[in-house]
Amino acid sequence: MSSSQRPGGRRVDRAQEIGLFRYALIREAADPALSARERGQLVRALAAAEHAGPFGTRVQVSRVTLDRWIRAYRAGGFEALVPPPRGAKPRTAAATLELAVALKRENPARTAAQVAAILAVHGTDTPSARTLQRMFARLELTTRPDGRPPRVFGRFEAEARNVRWTGDALHGPVVGGRKAFLMAFLDDHSRAFTGYRWAHSEDTLALQHALRLGLSARGLPSQVYLDNGSAMMSKQLLRALALLGIRLVHSKPGQPAGRGKIERAFRTVREQFLVECNTPQAAGRISGLDELNAMFTAWVETVYHPRVHSETGQPPLERFLAGGPPTLPSPAQLAEAFAWSHERVVTKTATISLHGNTYQVDPALTGRRIEVTFDPLDLTELAVRYQGRAMGKAVPFRITRHVHPDAATPAPPPPAPTGIDYLNLIAAEHHRQLAAITIDYDRLPNTTTAPPGQLPGQLDLTELPEVATTNPGGGAS
Repeated sequence: MSSSQRPGGRRVDRAQEIGLFRYALIREAADPALSARERGQLVRALAAAEHAGPFGTRVQVSRVTLDRWIRAYRAGGFEALVPPPRGAKPRTAAATLELAVALKRENPARTAAQVAAILAVHGTDTPSARTLQRMFARLELTTRPDGRPPRVFGRFEAEARNVRWTGDALHGPVVGGRKAFLMAFLDDHSRAFTGYRWAHSEDTLALQHALRLGLSARGLPSQVYLDNGSAMMSKQLLRALALLGIRLVHSKPGQPAGRGKIERAFRTVREQFLVECNTPQAAGRISGLDELNAMFTAWVETVYHPRVHSETGQPPLERFLAGGPPTLPSPAQLAEAFAWSHERVVTKTATISLHGNTYQVDPALTGRRIEVTFDPLDLTELAVRYQGRAMGKAVPFRITRHVHPDAATPAPPPPAPTGIDYLNLIAAEHHRQLAAITIDYDRLPNTTTAPPGQLPGQLDLTELPEVATTNPGGGAS
C-alpha cells in the first residue's frame, strides 16, 4: 500500500509533483543568460536521455515538450508548470510520439512517411507524416540521429554578483555538548558570504535558515549551486527556490566542479576562526549556538569581508556592493516561499488531518483538494489555499503534534553541574558521627595494629588491644 493510500499517511499532490519534475528538468535550460545555441544543446541532451519521472517510472521527454515548458515557465513562473485540474486531451498520444521517435532512432534511415506506415501497421493512432517530419526536425533526428550534443562547459567565475551562490556545510566544534555545523552560501563573483548560520544539524531547516538570512540581506541570486546531500535535495527547498525564481543546480557525483571557492573559504574559516575557538578564553565564552553565531558574524563582517581577497584583488564586500545596494525581496515573498506545503482533501465534516492533528476549514471546501502552508516548527497555524486563492486559516480542532516530523528540533543543552559532591558530603557526615559517639576512634591504634581491611567505624573491637574510651561519668575505663 502506498503512503498516499495508508490510513493517516501523507497524500501525494500529483499536480505539484508533476510541476516540480518539470521545473527540475528545465531549470538549467530556462536560464535567460544562455545563448540560443547553448540552450539548444542542453535541450537536445535532455530530450535524448531518460529521466526518473515524478511517480517513479522512467520517461523520455521530447524537445517539443521541453521547449513548451520553458516558454510556460518564462511567461508564468513555477505555477505555469503545474498542470490544471482538467485539460483537453492531446490529439496524438504521447506514447505514440515517443514510439515514433524510438523507431527513427532505431534506424535513422527511416523517413517520416516510413515511420507513419510502421505505426499504422502496428495499430496505433497514427499522426500524419508531416507532423512526424516536423517533430524529427525539431529533435534534430535528421541531422544528429544519435542525439549527442557537444559538451557544454560552465564559466569558471560568475560575471557579476548574485549570478551564482554556492552553498555547503562545514563541520565545526562541539558547542553545548553537541557538534555544530556551519550552513553557508558564498557569492561566486565577490567571494562574499551572503548567508550563514551555525546549527546543531545539517538538515533542511538549518539550510533554509541560512539561505533566508542571505536573501533578506543580499538579494536574490539567479542560481544556487549545491551538492547532492539530502538537505539540499528536499522538495521544500525546491519549492522555495521555484517560487522565488531561483534555479537550483546540483553538482554531479564525483565531479564537484565549481565548489573550489567555497571550500577555499571554509579553509579560511578553519584556519582563522575555528582555530581561535579552541583557546581556553574563547571556549569559556562560547556556551551555545547564540554565542558562536555572534562571534562568527563579527569575524566575517570585520575580518573576512573587508580584507583583500587573494584571487579577486578586492575585499569581498566591496566587490559585492560595487554595483550599489541589491534589490531585496519583500518579507511577504520570503514568508510564502519558505512556508512548507501539503495537499489535503477536506472530509464531509469540513475537517482535514495533518500528522495526527485535526483542523476545521470552510464548509464550502468539503470534498475538495486544498493546499495548506505552515511554519514547520508551528503546526497550530495553517493557511488554506484552493486553486491558488487564499481561503483563510484552518482552525485547530485537536492538536497532538506541534512540530512537523521532518523538522528536526534541537535537543536541550545538557544540564549545568550543581557542584554538589554527594559522596564527599556522606564521608563528612560519617566522620562527624564518629566524632560524636563515646568511643574515640581517633585514639584507636593505627592500621598497622588493626586487622587488615578494617576501617574506622568498622573495626572489630574484640580483636584490638585495650583502648581508652570516654566514660560518660567523666573517668577513664
